[in-house]
Amino acid sequence: MNTYTIGFTKKSAEVFFKHISDAEIKTLIDVRLNNVSQLAGFAKKNDLKYFLTALCDASYIHIPDFAPTKEMLNAYKKKEISWHSYEDKFLNLISQRNVERIIRPELINNSCFLCSEHEPHLCHRRLVVDYLNEQLNLNLKIRHLF
Repeated sequence: MNTYTIGFTKKSAEVFFKHISDAEIKTLIDVRLNNVSQLAGFAKKNDLKYFLTALCDASYIHIPDFAPTKEMLNAYKKKEISWHSYEDKFLNLISQRNVERIIRPELINNSCFLCSEHEPHLCHRRLVVDYLNEQLNLNLKIRHLF
């Protein structure tokens, strides 16, 4: 099974949708806490849903249970907690939420997990994909689109 991750920052709409199209993504899974922020530009929920359908023949779903809490995210952004602490807290949160039970493994194949961070290394989208891969025993081939 193949799955992908992508962040929308530091990308033009042209580059972003080319990545989605070239990877033949079937479903974009939005794991952001806030998917309607004006700062998101072309990646606001309704615009993104339209562009994915029109340009990439892909569907869009938002799964807020795959997002951190506002308090957790703010503490990390304000450097009140380290990445390591954030990672531990976030993995504990999604484990408590039993997120593996709210997604069908078939949906993960040829999907792309979206967040805002440009790179996946310090982003929760990577943690979500790794967690699902382990919990659902999927043997995913994960590719991060830059």
